Amino acid sequence: MRIQVRRTGGFAGIERRAEMDTSGRADGREWQALAERAVAAGRGTRPAGVPDGFSYEITVDGRTVYAADPSLTEEQRELISRVLKEGA
Repeated sequence: MRIQVRRTGGFAGIERRAEMDTSGRADGREWQALAERAVAAGRGTRPAGVPDGFSYEITVDGRTVYAADPSLTEEQRELISRVLKEGA
């Protein structure tokens, strides 16, 4: 499974991107379950954010959804955090 995260906005307006390929990982099933829940809660269009908040584009195996602060679900927050931390 290929997971991509793009974060934009914030006070400085800096964009950050990262991606993960979970195939072959021992925790691949955990990543898959988390990604499926995060995508299920996403929107097909960009939501209105808040001033200086972050907006996110989450793509899992070619399916893209959008989310924004402060409306992230716990699953979206965890997935975004993990991909930005562990991804390339």
